[in-house]
Amino acid sequence: MNQYQFVHGLSALRPEQINADGQGCVATIGTFDGVHLGHRQLLESVMSKAREYSLPSVVMIFEPQPYEFFARDEAPSRLSRLREKVYELLSLGIDKVVCLKFNEALRSLSAEEYIERVLVKGLAVKHLIIGDDFRFGCDRAGDFNKLKQAGEQYGFSVEDTKTLSDSGERISSTRIRQLLAENRLADAERILGRPYSIFGKVVYGNQLGRQIGFPTANVALGRFRSPVNGVFAVTLETRDGFGAREYQGVANVGMRPSIDGDGRRKKKPILEVHLFGFDGDLYGNYVSVVFQRKIRDEKKFESLEALQKQIAIDTEEAKRFFADNFNDSTLN
Repeated sequence: MNQYQFVHGLSALRPEQINADGQGCVATIGTFDGVHLGHRQLLESVMSKAREYSLPSVVMIFEPQPYEFFARDEAPSRLSRLREKVYELLSLGIDKVVCLKFNEALRSLSAEEYIERVLVKGLAVKHLIIGDDFRFGCDRAGDFNKLKQAGEQYGFSVEDTKTLSDSGERISSTRIRQLLAENRLADAERILGRPYSIFGKVVYGNQLGRQIGFPTANVALGRFRSPVNGVFAVTLETRDGFGAREYQGVANVGMRPSIDGDGRRKKKPILEVHLFGFDGDLYGNYVSVVFQRKIRDEKKFESLEALQKQIAIDTEEAKRFFADNFNDSTLN
């Protein structure tokens, strides 16, 4: 992304940031966690209408996500971090992503203030497309009818989209989290439109994996809980530094009870990936870890030797999975 595609903060939001001549945009608003098929249907409508109006297409998102602001420590795991979400939105063809900080000041805006400050003075919106469950403003007082009335006053049009369903169930981020928690990776992939992955930066760890013969890339999760936990056969895709390359491996995501005890003092889970036949340096690179198959739940081992033996077993199972399901035994 670049500064012309990403606008951050309410204070920076003005029509000239969205459109060089300040003539407005076609926009949608939401959390877009995971950017799943339901989101993509809405985004296609936004981009189609933007082409019709010869205006930029804009997606407005929030950080933290509203449910994280309200629920805090009890908030559900997020499917995608901000950087990953913005990357997905722009790669689909959206012209601009606007990210507003969801704080008490934004939460306290009345529906009328929200429309005037954000939609009219900030975006100069000409056409707004929203999901059928969209609410906004203090106490979620704003809805589709409120937007329709405001549109007549300020000169913008509004439409809502119908929910996309899969096997009779609504496609939603909540549904995907449930499927991932149940280890139904194939079902989650179907409604995501792609295999579930976690995007993050490779950071330094405690080097224990290297000491026991299984060096790992430690990927920063940047979240307090993960939608997937346990040991998985994975592919790791690099996006910078190494170019677009893909490697096979085995990963553990969780609290590492064999290393860090019961994890009560640790606030965040850790994602560690052992790559088969790789001896390079990925530190500082952003990577995407794609979860292909779950091997087992995370468990505590009584010794490093026992952990080492289990990792060897997990590695062989992951290699068998790739041999049976991928055409090439190595992708790098």
